[in-house]
Amino acid sequence: MQLGELEKLVLQYLWRHKIGDAKKVHAFFEKSRGGSLNTIQSTLDRLFKKGLLSREKQGHAFVYSAQINREALIAKLIKNITSDFIGHDENSLITAFSSVSSELNEKQLSELEAMIHEQLTQLKNRDHE
Repeated sequence: MQLGELEKLVLQYLWRHKIGDAKKVHAFFEKSRGGSLNTIQSTLDRLFKKGLLSREKQGHAFVYSAQINREALIAKLIKNITSDFIGHDENSLITAFSSVSSELNEKQLSELEAMIHEQLTQLKNRDHE
């Protein structure tokens, strides 16, 4: 899945503001980047069709909200990118993450360690069911 620059900005807007219709989103971006209301409507529709937004009809307009949180989207994008280059039994992904982790500070590494520990605990619990 690829995301255009405006799609990324709209997702960030909805993560921050929780909900928005095309007019609110357009008004937010109109001053900083210009563009038409139609462009925003098309962007919201594309994100909805990609499964990244949910929408609810209110009157004549749709109100959108993020269907996926930031962390889940990042994980999905990483999985999409790496699946083209890494086989199921390869350790390339682990090696890549290890390489990136050298740029993390102590607090971030501790948080990563806690998340890995939590994932291991969940995996062990599933195996014992």
